[in-house]
Amino acid sequence: MLPSRRKVIESALRHLAPRIPAHEFGAIVDHALDSEGLKTASLETAAWLSLVAYVRHVFTEYDTLLAQGYDRDSARFFAADEMEAVLTQWGTRRSLGADD
Repeated sequence: MLPSRRKVIESALRHLAPRIPAHEFGAIVDHALDSEGLKTASLETAAWLSLVAYVRHVFTEYDTLLAQGYDRDSARFFAADEMEAVLTQWGTRRSLGADD
């Protein structure tokens, strides 16, 4: 029997961010499963993109910057250092790329 989508995403997320707090873990997995934009992504890619989006929106001023009129790329640039800090704290060895 094949593992469920949830189990594969959970496994990928544990590998990507082994020190992620439990309460953050569930929210990220749920987002990866529920996001229309991630339905066609591989499950590993969905886990990574969901992790990055969650950190961007919860732990940075990204949304505030957008509300102040910054374009998406500029807001992402200014949020990147805060994001990297959280991802590093959670044990992520992968760094942000141009598409994150």
